[in-house]
Amino acid sequence: MKKNVLAAIDLTHMQDQKHILEEAKRFVDLDGGTLNVMTVLPPLGGAWVATWFKDDAEETMLQEADKTLHGFVQSTLGSDVKARHIVGHGTVYEEILEMADKLSIDLIVMGAHRPELSDYLLGPNAARVARHSKCSVYIVRD
Repeated sequence: MKKNVLAAIDLTHMQDQKHILEEAKRFVDLDGGTLNVMTVLPPLGGAWVATWFKDDAEETMLQEADKTLHGFVQSTLGSDVKARHIVGHGTVYEEILEMADKLSIDLIVMGAHRPELSDYLLGPNAARVARHSKCSVYIVRD
C-alpha cells in the first residue's frame, strides 16, 4: 500500500505538471493515504553570484514558491484536498530523496522529459531519484 505519497513538482513548468499531481492524488485516493507536494528551488549560486542578490532574496524566493505551490495544488485538485506543501532548496534530486527519507514516503511521483544526449551522461533528476530512492518511484511521462 502507498499510504504516504510525495509528488515532486517543477513550478517553472506548471502546465506540464498538472498530470503529475493528479496521478499522485489518484494513488493517495486508492489507499487513503497522505499527499505531500514538493518543489525544489535551486541555490542562488556561489559567493560571487550571491552578492548580486539582496540579503533577503532567498527567504523571499522560498515564501513566493510556497504561495505558488499552494495555489497550484488548489487550482489543480480543488480547495478541499488536504496536502502537505514542501519547498526544498538545493539540488533537486538530493532534496527529494532527503525529504522522502525524512517523511517515510512510500511512493514518489514525478515527471520526466525525453532524454537528450547530455542526460545519458549526467542523468536527469528522475533517473537519479529512481536509482537512489529507498521507496518506489512512479515516473509520469508527458
